[in-house]
Amino acid sequence: MNTNHIKLIVLVTGLAWNLGAQAAPMSKTEYQTSQDRISNEHKSTKEACNSKSGNARDICVTEANGQNRIALAELENTYKPSAKNRSQSLVAKAEAEYAVAIQRCDDLAGNTKDVCVKEAKSAEIAAKADAKADLKSSEAGKVANEKSTAAQGKAKQQSNEAHKDAAEDKRDASYEVAKEKCDALSGSAKDSCIDKAKLSFGKS
Repeated sequence: MNTNHIKLIVLVTGLAWNLGAQAAPMSKTEYQTSQDRISNEHKSTKEACNSKSGNARDICVTEANGQNRIALAELENTYKPSAKNRSQSLVAKAEAEYAVAIQRCDDLAGNTKDVCVKEAKSAEIAAKADAKADLKSSEAGKVANEKSTAAQGKAKQQSNEAHKDAAEDKRDASYEVAKEKCDALSGSAKDSCIDKAKLSFGKS
């Protein structure tokens, strides 16, 4: 199983749950049954990892744990739909994919490994920043329907700030990746690489 496999499983499962949620709310019994199913799938998936060894086994276990965490977060959002639970499911996906990516980086060495780690972190930061901005936008939308004009203005401002912060976080993370790649160079070539990175990402 690889990260793409996890994404596919989560996508299909999420679509199925979402369609079910649109038809009728999930009952407590259905929720508990789904929890048991997810737990059993997690156990069997981890057991299958025993056929592997070394870092391949570590990657397999990390993927299994990530799949489990994502599935539980998706289930919670289906059982109790909310902007907060949706955001938490996005965060769960970001952290699960980061954990797998970091584990895969262990197969590398030197600057190639360092870049791999930075890229994994950059992807996680970007996904979490988007999840936070999405939550703020949802909250602003709710306020717009319920609160006063002043409250609406404040909520919209908070949403805009969240999106601005998300863009800055992603830019900073991308800069760290670019800077790490420069470490593979030396002398004037490295200096030039860093200067270009600074220019591209607006760093002084």
